[in-house]
Amino acid sequence: MLIQHSDGGGSTMQVLSVTSELYPLIKTGGLADVAGALPIALKEQGVHVRSFLPGYRIVMGKLQNPKVVKTYRNLFGQKAAILSDHVEGHDVFVLDCPKFFDRPGGPYVDETGVDWEDNWRRYAALSKAAADVALGCLKDWQPDIIHAHDWQAALSLAYVRYSKLADIPRIITIHNLAFQGRYDASIFKKLGLPKKAWAMNGVEYYGGTGFMKAGLTSADVITTVSPTYAHEIRRPENGMGLDGLVNHRAKDLHGILNGIDDEVWNPPEDPYITKQYSQLTYLNRRQNRFDLETEFGLFHDEDPLFVVCSRMTWQKGVDMLVDLLDELVPLGAKFAVLGQGDHAIERGFLAASQRHPGRVGMKVGYEEPIAHRMQAGGDAILIPSRFEPCGLTQLYGLRYGCVPVVTRVGGLADTIIDANEAAVAQGSATGIQFYPPDHFQLKQAVVRAIKLYNDKTAWNSMQRAGMRSDFSWGRSAARYVDLYRQVLATYQEKKTIKPVQRSIRAAQ
Repeated sequence: MLIQHSDGGGSTMQVLSVTSELYPLIKTGGLADVAGALPIALKEQGVHVRSFLPGYRIVMGKLQNPKVVKTYRNLFGQKAAILSDHVEGHDVFVLDCPKFFDRPGGPYVDETGVDWEDNWRRYAALSKAAADVALGCLKDWQPDIIHAHDWQAALSLAYVRYSKLADIPRIITIHNLAFQGRYDASIFKKLGLPKKAWAMNGVEYYGGTGFMKAGLTSADVITTVSPTYAHEIRRPENGMGLDGLVNHRAKDLHGILNGIDDEVWNPPEDPYITKQYSQLTYLNRRQNRFDLETEFGLFHDEDPLFVVCSRMTWQKGVDMLVDLLDELVPLGAKFAVLGQGDHAIERGFLAASQRHPGRVGMKVGYEEPIAHRMQAGGDAILIPSRFEPCGLTQLYGLRYGCVPVVTRVGGLADTIIDANEAAVAQGSATGIQFYPPDHFQLKQAVVRAIKLYNDKTAWNSMQRAGMRSDFSWGRSAARYVDLYRQVLATYQEKKTIKPVQRSIRAAQ
């Protein structure tokens, strides 16, 4: 049964969240974790969210009792339907369009890792269908707000903005500005937007079509996933060509730190780890460490175990680690690495595991249970990102007593207290920061970590301080609720002013 639309009084606020990923239905990275955890946290704050996502093969296989709520005879050349369901604690709309989404490979790439050529059409279809729902195509439910996540959903805000139907508030969250959905100008005429949308304050972007650009120009409110990243993207080196627009919209820009789902990532009750533990029994981690070493083919000794759970990309800085492994292993460090992406980086880690058997272990791919075991068994989690909008793995590390070693950028800077002399003395340090993100500073950070690890009092203090940290969604969800209320109030004020203005003109 669909929930009735809010009447503007005491009813529950209704939000349509448009996303290309949603944990636990589909995940390639942090976007899925955020899109999955935020609606649950918002529910506790009195906000009801329905998430709209593509009907990938894996998603369709997880639906429980889908109901068709709208059909399309021709959605970008394909038959499609919007399905409604309740799955894994989430109310969802799913765009069932087999020609677009029932494919092997990942959400965005084929089995060889190459982007699907029709990604622009696939995510334009997702955006158009979501905009239809936002604008009231379903007789039983209409949201008060549409909230789009990243470029894949950004065009939904443009479809709402340029619609002739009733308007509703529009919010976009930037999870990573490096991914923008940039396409040739020739696709614009196929999007079904009016000619006036092809403008500097619309979807035109350096002579091409920009999905993220369209979302940023169409949104009433722009959020990013950490306060530091909100500042960083206003500079040319991090703005990825959009810093001018971001600065122009600075008054509408808000940096809200991501949280984590502390029920999914919960060491006292984690079903994926061998030995569950809490802040009081964190020394039980030793059994998890032993099992993790076995899983990755590493020696069982007292040397510190660094774990890396990351996409294998330039952004994540793991190429620097590949270059340094031959220097770091002799210093007394072991490495367990999980991830996939750039094949050259993958091959680099695999080659290092052959050169240093028992000291370097590599698994290509991503499996959620292994990620949990790495946090529960690793001594330190290494995150040498060149830029990082927020990052979640360092937050999981804090909760699991796996000390983060991170670059001082983005959300990593906002969430980790560096183990400088004063912080260590006060017992407030939770990890190790370094900057700039280069080979020299990364090596020095690992050296610092090894030295601190050998000081068991200092190391155990950092573990306990990290486990005491609270990065659950409560405070961040409250920030989103405040933004929702503010933008709704602004729209309601506009609706009040317009009739008054018309009355004045009529009287004159």
